Amino acid sequence: MRDAFIALHGDLGAGKTTLVRHLLQALGVRGRIKSPTYAVVEPYELPGLPIWHFDFYRFADPREWEDAGFKEIFASPGLKLVEWPEKAGAQLPTADLDITLHTALDGARQVGLCAHSATGAALLAATPLDKAAA
Repeated sequence: MRDAFIALHGDLGAGKTTLVRHLLQALGVRGRIKSPTYAVVEPYELPGLPIWHFDFYRFADPREWEDAGFKEIFASPGLKLVEWPEKAGAQLPTADLDITLHTALDGARQVGLCAHSATGAALLAATPLDKAAA
């Protein structure tokens, strides 16, 4: 997971930021984990693991991604977690792992996972899935 790009998809309120918060806490990030909705990116640093949490919801044009200098971040080592990747369009590289969250009518969350690389497949293989729910 040290060099991975995980894209998070889902409607407003589906739980993307909450999922990222829990993931970052599980990785060892301490303190407040803020939503990057207004700042666009929130960086975190763990020993040997730089992490960037992006939220492209407010992008009006995919070129804003490159104008903001994010191409260099995505070319560097580290974990990149991106909410609303579709707002950056074709500017983004292909995600290693796509996570799609849906809210069911009863309020339960449904999660879809799709690997697009060997890194994504390794992440997926390491994910403890409830086989009864799969």
